[in-house]
Amino acid sequence: MTGTLEMQGLKITLGDRTLVDLTITIPAGQIVTIMGPSGSGKSTALAALTGTLAPGFRMSGRILMNGKDITALPTRARNIGLMFQDAVLFPHLSVGHNLAFGLPPHIRGRVARQARVDQALTSAGLSGFAPRDPATLSGGQKARVALLRTLLAEPCALLLDEPFSRLDTDLRAQFRSFVFDRAAQAGIPTLLITHDSDDARAAGGPVLNPLGKALLP
Repeated sequence: MTGTLEMQGLKITLGDRTLVDLTITIPAGQIVTIMGPSGSGKSTALAALTGTLAPGFRMSGRILMNGKDITALPTRARNIGLMFQDAVLFPHLSVGHNLAFGLPPHIRGRVARQARVDQALTSAGLSGFAPRDPATLSGGQKARVALLRTLLAEPCALLLDEPFSRLDTDLRAQFRSFVFDRAAQAGIPTLLITHDSDDARAAGGPVLNPLGKALLP
C-alpha cells in the first residue's frame, strides 16, 4: 500500500503556548522524525494525527492521507497504524491469533488468513511461532509480533511512538532496522516520534522538532 501523509499548517496551541507548528509531506516509504524532549509537543502532534487530541487544545490546519482530508474523521476511519513503547499483545490469544486479529476483512477464509499469518511470521524469522503463548516470547520477539500485527492491517500510514526506548542497545539497533525495512518494503509513509538522536539518524529522513525546525543537518 502506497500513498502520502501530509500535515498542512498543522498548528496546536494550549492557552497562549504553541506546541505544534508543522507543514510536512511524507511520501510513500519515507520516514520523517519529530524529535524533542518530554513535554515539547511530540505526543500532542501524535494525538492530532490519530484524532485523539484532548479537550483544551486548539488545532488549525489540515491532515491529508493520500490527498483526502482526514482532519475531522474519527480515529478508526483514519486507517493509521500505531506502534507504542510496549508491545501490546492480547495475552489470551496465541501469537497466530494475535496476528489474525489485525488482518483486514477482505482476506477471507481460514486457509487464506492462516497463510498470511504464517508468511508474516516467516518473514520476521519467527516461523512456527503461531501456536505460542505471547508470555513465552522475548522482548524482541514480542516487538516483532506487534509490528507484524500493525502491518497486516494494511495501514495507509505508520506512526512510531518511541517504539525502541525499552530495548537494550543491541536489540534496539536490530529491531530498529527491522521496523524501518518493513515500512520501506510496504511503501508506507512513516512518522517516528522520539527523543533519541540515534533513532532519528537511523531513520534516514528529515528530522524536525514539533515547531517545524529542522534538526540534525
